[in-house]
This record gives sequence, structure tokens and C-alpha cells, in this order.
Amino acid sequence: MATLQDTLKDLSADTEEIARLVASLDAPAWQTPTPAPGWTIADQIAHLTFIFRLAKTAAADPQTFASIAAGAAHDFNGAVNAALQQFNDIPPQQLLAAYRAEGEACVHALAAVPEGQMVPWLVNPLPPVVLACAGIMELFGHGQDIADALGARREPTDRLRHLAEFAFLTRDFGYQARGMTAPSEPFRFELTAPSGEIWRIGPDDATQTVSGPAHDFCLLVTRRRHRDDLALSATGRDADQWLDIAQAYRGPAGEGRMPGQFADHRA
Repeated sequence: MATLQDTLKDLSADTEEIARLVASLDAPAWQTPTPAPGWTIADQIAHLTFIFRLAKTAAADPQTFASIAAGAAHDFNGAVNAALQQFNDIPPQQLLAAYRAEGEACVHALAAVPEGQMVPWLVNPLPPVVLACAGIMELFGHGQDIADALGARREPTDRLRHLAEFAFLTRDFGYQARGMTAPSEPFRFELTAPSGEIWRIGPDDATQTVSGPAHDFCLLVTRRRHRDDLALSATGRDADQWLDIAQAYRGPAGEGRMPGQFADHRA
């Protein structure tokens, strides 16, 4: 995994990329529905703003974060949706300014965590670099929803490596979401980066492997594309099954995307 400094630099770059997607939209366009049922573009930016604020609080004020987490312990998704209501009446450009400000504050708070110290999070404490990777995962998934709503194509970069490595750490989330027992044997991911470099993540001797373009892989683990629309292949029964259930986030899997839903936006 990359250093915290490098990961935070890429987190900032991804934050600004999403900001540029929406910066020129007029107010009605912010209410455009996205592929996530019930979510508009404004909802997507509000969600990311809230996640930034939550991570900033966890890094800079663990006691306040603990009280927030305790209040959301029984229904985190419900708590998140309730929190989003605070953004409902904010004009688009103010929301965009809040998004940028919270993103910057989150980066600064994570950078200030003393070396070797963990950051409290929703289930287990995390190293700040892993929490930064989780932020990159959030930006990729929700940013893709915005791009799909606008019919835009995002140019993939090698910053995707953070998400690919995060997906390796969170391999079992798809099993947990479905009450399934995860296989004991580790997986190996062999992914072709946008630059053409080959990323090998996982043990060299793993017999369960997933291979293909890194961009496709990231679309899969954020459930923004169906596996049938991606150029990914698996070796081993467990790895093949995982392609159907992969997700790099905790909690309910959601509806995902249907085969062919984005035939005009191939990865």
C-alpha cells in the first residue's frame, strides 16, 4: 500500500475531479436522477460531503466521533440518510463549496494523525491510510453515478490502485452482506492499470485469481457495473463466485446494476 502522503494526494485529486464534473451545472441539473434509485446528483455530493466530515471528525476529534457512531450503531444507513437532510436546502454552489471544504479538512485531519496511531471508525479502528483509501472508494463509486447521470466518461488513472488494494483488504464484505461464509483461501488480483502496468495484489501462490483491467475491477467492487459488462476473468470456483457478489463497502449490497444497463458507456 502507498504511503499516507501519496494516498492523501490522490484523494485530493479525486475530490477535485468530482467537483469539476458538477461545477458548471445549473440548479435544475443538480436534481438529475442518478442510477442509484432515489438519489439525485445533489444527493451524491451531499453524501460525499457527509463522509468527509465524518472521517475528519474521526481523525481530529475521536470523542465526538464516538458519540456519532454510538447514535448510528443500530441503523447506520438510516443515520446517514437522516444526516443528508441537513443539506437539502443548501443551494448547489454552496453545497459544492462545502464538499470541497470538507474534503480538504478531511485530508488535513488524516495527515495530522501521529504515525502509528489508528483512527476510530464505524466497526474497527483503521490506519489513516486505509481510511483514505475508503474515501477514494466512495469518490469512485458516487462519482461514477454522477458521470452516468450526465452521460460523461471519466478518464481512469493509476490512482485506482488505492481502490484495488482496498478491495483486497475488504474481499469478504460481499460474503458478510449476504450471510455467507467466506473461503479461507486467499485471492490474488492481477490487474492491468490504465498506464499498462500490471498490478499483482495477493499471495504469489494463490490458486483463486481475478484478472482484467483495473478500471473494470473497480467498477465491479463498487457495484457500478454488472460483471457481464466487464472484461474480468476468474480462475477457481471461489473467485468466479466472488465476481457475482464483490463489494468494497460494508452493509447491504444494494440493487447493483443490470447487465447491459450502460451499453453506451463501456468501461
